[in-house]
Amino acid sequence: MAPLLLQLAVLGAALAAAALVLISIVAFTTATKMPALHRHEEEKFFLNAKGQKETLPSIWDSPTKQLSVVVPSYNEEKRLPVMMDEALSYLEKRQKRDPAFTYEVIVVDDGSKDQTSKVAFKYCQKYGSDKVRVITLVKNRGKGGAIRMRSYFRTLLMYGFHFLVWFLCVKGIRDTQCGFKLFTREAASRTFSSLHVERWAFDVELLYIAQFFKIPIAEIAVNWTEIEGSKLVPFWSWLQMGKDLLFIRLRYLTGAWRLEQTRKMN
Repeated sequence: MAPLLLQLAVLGAALAAAALVLISIVAFTTATKMPALHRHEEEKFFLNAKGQKETLPSIWDSPTKQLSVVVPSYNEEKRLPVMMDEALSYLEKRQKRDPAFTYEVIVVDDGSKDQTSKVAFKYCQKYGSDKVRVITLVKNRGKGGAIRMRSYFRTLLMYGFHFLVWFLCVKGIRDTQCGFKLFTREAASRTFSSLHVERWAFDVELLYIAQFFKIPIAEIAVNWTEIEGSKLVPFWSWLQMGKDLLFIRLRYLTGAWRLEQTRKMN
């Protein structure tokens, strides 16, 4: 009996090793240096409050605002007003207290099929395009977000995902998927310019890159209110993220993706 168990254990280890090698080869051969992002001509402009086209600024341009709030949105015509009303109310009050404070809210419509852009544009007309800008992507490219899990099944998937994040990619961060992240301009340019993953697991690669560059990271508690209507489908989304996590780790490990340390961050 013992020899048979030993043989089965050796066979199992060999199969696991072979599977890992095969997955590593697939991850390496299917990796691209950077995602082939095609910007449609319409995505290079935004409409001002008068409906006129203006060239979209770049993160590489000189800064003109103290705070930029980026709101990725996909089919959010019903949930967007709640968030925008509260955010703009706070930002306007802060600006009244401190006239030197400047801000902009950038709503990125990720190829929505509903009236997300029209709903967002109403805020542009109300507050002006200097404070609210709407960018409409021609094609859906994916987004990340914070999802509060309620059912036992979702909770189990969440803990499993967090274990994979810790085991494969990022250590020391309790909630990598929180959709509320704040970057300095330099940190944003360093991390996002090196990003490969576009969909739900992009947060993990973003933090992986930040830790590689030794960018200081801190988690701060905030009051978060989840608004019903999330577009995330738990089971399939977690499967996709699990695959992305494994490929992130293997592609950096095999050298398919590389990060180059250039200079220290301020």
